[in-house]
Amino acid sequence: MSASEDVVTSVAALEALYDAPIWASLAKETETLIAPYQAFIRAAPYLTFGSVGAPGVDCSPRGDFPGFVRIVDDTTVMIPNRNGNNRIDSLRNIVRDPRVAIHFLVPGCGESLRIKGRATVSADAALTASFAVENNIPRTVIIVVVESVYFHSAKAIHRSKLWDVSSHVARGALPSPNAILAAIQWQRCRQAVGLGRRV
Repeated sequence: MSASEDVVTSVAALEALYDAPIWASLAKETETLIAPYQAFIRAAPYLTFGSVGAPGVDCSPRGDFPGFVRIVDDTTVMIPNRNGNNRIDSLRNIVRDPRVAIHFLVPGCGESLRIKGRATVSADAALTASFAVENNIPRTVIIVVVESVYFHSAKAIHRSKLWDVSSHVARGALPSPNAILAAIQWQRCRQAVGLGRRV
């Protein structure tokens, strides 16, 4: 049997492989930021931000001091777009398609929080200035209107031992940024030579 014969091609076929979700997994989803969910956001110094646009999907990390994500009300949050590599993949996507997803992590906590909603990008001077840290003002702020929010249980964090110091990998055991860039350049050089030989 080929792998292609095992590909699931319908929602009905997919659902047949799984049991119905338990009550709690559905009950935990809300349309607004209830007080416990706001507490998670205020404690989170890190999130991953998912977006989608014409070039495809994107997922990028965002990190700052706990509370860097501003809760405006129970349906709106704001995220400063701090200076980075200027790829602005997420911002390009938002301008083209407002659908976004956010996953918040709190160090030492097994549970995590997930938001789905629609975003806009603001360059309002007063707004960006309100997010200044040590005179560093973000050029834009991402404003997210919440459509769905729910927490994830601690199973994935516990299985991965993410916060278990004994399982942490020494940085030296992984390729450095310079080594990664060198490998990419080497690969491109090889590809260029190969293309040259075929001409």
